[in-house]
Amino acid sequence: MDFNVKKLASDAGVFFTRAVQFTEEKLGQAEKTELDPHLENLITRADGTKNWTEKILRQTEVLLQPNPSARIEEYIYDKLDKKLPSRTTNAELLGQYMLDAAKEFGPGTPYGSTLITVGEYQKRLGGAEREFLQTASVTFLTPLRNFLEGDWRTISKERRLLENRRLDLDICKARLKKAKVAEAKAALLSEEVDKAEHELRVAQTEFDRQAEVTRLLLEGISSTHLNHLRCLQDFAEAQSTYYAQCHHYMQDLQRELNRCANAAGPTQPSAVCPSPVSSTLLSGPCPPGATVSSSSTLAVEQAQLPVTGTRKARVLYDYEAHDTTELSLLADELITVYTVPGMDPDWLIGERGNEKGKVPVTYLELLS
Repeated sequence: MDFNVKKLASDAGVFFTRAVQFTEEKLGQAEKTELDPHLENLITRADGTKNWTEKILRQTEVLLQPNPSARIEEYIYDKLDKKLPSRTTNAELLGQYMLDAAKEFGPGTPYGSTLITVGEYQKRLGGAEREFLQTASVTFLTPLRNFLEGDWRTISKERRLLENRRLDLDICKARLKKAKVAEAKAALLSEEVDKAEHELRVAQTEFDRQAEVTRLLLEGISSTHLNHLRCLQDFAEAQSTYYAQCHHYMQDLQRELNRCANAAGPTQPSAVCPSPVSSTLLSGPCPPGATVSSSSTLAVEQAQLPVTGTRKARVLYDYEAHDTTELSLLADELITVYTVPGMDPDWLIGERGNEKGKVPVTYLELLS
């Protein structure tokens, strides 16, 4: 206990002495040792890197999550090292509202069918957004945070030590100067000057050593820039992929809506182009570019259906499965198809190798 008290008193004395030296330097009453110009430039560059990294990080967080409450929640979960529960995106929520509304208005009505179509594409947009947010967080935000919370803290700690060593060095210089003045006036013995000179040499050695450590850390900022450059490229690539997906989905949606409008036509207002994302409707999805009436569609499809056994079919258009019961298709590929008792006549069972699922008849050309 006695040792701790003495150490505390000693530390308080050192802190007070440094504070006095710092204050006198600010008031111009004491000399200050200037750092090497190269080291000063490294410090300036490091400060700029830290400040701009903070600004870019904060603004990217705002871009990816405009809701301040959600950002605070994510920050708390991150600090507690807990996984944030999956959050539904606004587009997904909108899409689900549209699907729920379609159930109430009737999926077979023009409005209900369109709600299903638009709602499912909104959910796709929301899914693409979630993937983008996850990718951006891992490839861009996390490296920036790691720099600020890891490397920069180490650099800041060593810089504070360097500042303390500089203050100690200047204190020793001042003491030596006073000792020499007193010696000249015969007020002190030469031993006091020797002691002050020894303390100055020790302080100079410690200062030089700390300056070298700090310089090496600051020169590592160049590696930080290279790392952040790669992260920036990954972020831009993630953005490009996300916006390309959104553009693709919206083009598909517009084609579906145009097909529905053409299928209905001015003379057949009751003929509704069914949603491409629901197998519960009375008719299958409209293939790209198809403009058919309700009566002729049924007749053509019934003529194409295989009554018994299996048949080969050529895929006319790309088709993306919307649940696990369906099979995705690629234009021009050959698959095996067959029907089962009680199955919706607008759909067939398609097989490709070990994959099997429902496929829309309107996307196929049945081969003899």
